[in-house]
Amino acid sequence: MIAPADMEACRAAIRTGSLSFHAASRLLPARVRDPALALYAFCRVADDEVDEGRDKAGAVLRLRDRLELVYQGRPRDGYADRAFAAVVEDFEMPRALPEALLEGLAWDAMGRRYDSLSGVLDYSARVAAAVGAMMCVLMRVREPDALARACDLGLAMQLTNISRDVGEDARAGRVFLPLDWLRAEGVEPEAFLAAPAPSAGLRRATARLLGEAERLYLRAEAGVAALPLGCRPGIYAARHIYAGIGGQVARAGHDSVSQRARTGGGQKLGWLVLAGLRALASPVLPQPAVLHARPAPEVAFLVEAAARKDAARGRSEALFEVLSQLEARSRGMA
Repeated sequence: MIAPADMEACRAAIRTGSLSFHAASRLLPARVRDPALALYAFCRVADDEVDEGRDKAGAVLRLRDRLELVYQGRPRDGYADRAFAAVVEDFEMPRALPEALLEGLAWDAMGRRYDSLSGVLDYSARVAAAVGAMMCVLMRVREPDALARACDLGLAMQLTNISRDVGEDARAGRVFLPLDWLRAEGVEPEAFLAAPAPSAGLRRATARLLGEAERLYLRAEAGVAALPLGCRPGIYAARHIYAGIGGQVARAGHDSVSQRARTGGGQKLGWLVLAGLRALASPVLPQPAVLHARPAPEVAFLVEAAARKDAARGRSEALFEVLSQLEARSRGMA
């Protein structure tokens, strides 16, 4: 059980740090909303420490140690860690899911770039689809088809974020668009990072990524009806709010270098109403066949882990390798 003071701190962190998720979470039932806010608070604190600190490798290694303490049942003295530890215990959260997020943050710390869309999806699986799988666990849903569609939603949301943040990432020395797409459009990644500026080729690559996101949003919708009825409005809301961000990028001519797409309170309210209406209609609509589509190859390991209920399983070989590389890098910088 999450302590009331820790829960309030999680609510405050999300209220100021993730407006889109905070809006969507208001439509979730309390039994799911509170652990979801605790989960997002832990993920947000972890992401901010890696993104904003100078010692990114050290931040990831500290997160590794924090996760170890969480799964030992003796979390670090901090509201996010204590709340997440309670979630892990209450819901038997498979360790492979937060450790997938840890691996994605390690890739961030190493400045990894991705040559193809599959590489971008590998990254998105870890930093976003893993959270979608964890959300299913919080809803007590372990059915593989529902998990696969939740992972589709996580992938779509991360592709939307990448499309929105092209300029912001470039000014931080990072690029997440597929490098082969950029080069095919005549955009040399190093030259773009040296002097970030909008171009026709960059806009086409951004539009292409949003097209992939929209395909995934449509696949994800098929899984909403497999969730508990009370959870459906919140998940529809997340789908429409994040897709709305992509819509704003499109309305700006797919230029997210000169400006960062934002959505207003009135738009969010409209999407919340739409989400409620779609949830009300969901019990009487036919079940789409795409519900049973196989998971994207990049997220199959998440579906397997979440369905298995293997909460105590240890670190994967791939994660161990990337953390070892980070540790060596961190020692070299000390």
